[in-house]
Amino acid sequence: MASTAPPPPQQEQQASGGGGSVAKPGMRKPVFVRVDQLKPGTNGHTLIVKVVTANTVLQKKGRNSQLLSRGSAGQTRISECLVGDDTGSILFTARNDQVDLMKPGATVILRNAKIDMFKGSMRLAVDKWGRIEVTEPAKFVVKEDNNLSLVEYELVNVVEE
Repeated sequence: MASTAPPPPQQEQQASGGGGSVAKPGMRKPVFVRVDQLKPGTNGHTLIVKVVTANTVLQKKGRNSQLLSRGSAGQTRISECLVGDDTGSILFTARNDQVDLMKPGATVILRNAKIDMFKGSMRLAVDKWGRIEVTEPAKFVVKEDNNLSLVEYELVNVVEE
């Protein structure tokens, strides 16, 4: 599948002044995936989802909170958000500053998202290598009856002889 031909020049995109969608040299264009394509143990996903619900599951002050003068710097916040698109839904774990972006009804682009396993079920997360961007509202309706986080997986060790 490897090709030795150089990629075609992207002059048409640059001339239009599209802003942001032009791939920089050495960077590849993101491939958007749908929620129903997510699998356990995978990462590097870019997807557009709508936030259905957001529930704070942890909010505690850090040990050094009195030493830090900035607002929420010494505080740990974790919120479980049900997100999805028109193919399915999944629980997203938002941490600290991400909690503020994940408001019910918001449409967000998750870049470089990964699948974490929690008690045998899938959770979507964005770590320090990824990004969450709030974007204009999407026109799709979230398919809540296909919740991938309700599917329980079992780790099976395969021994090759």
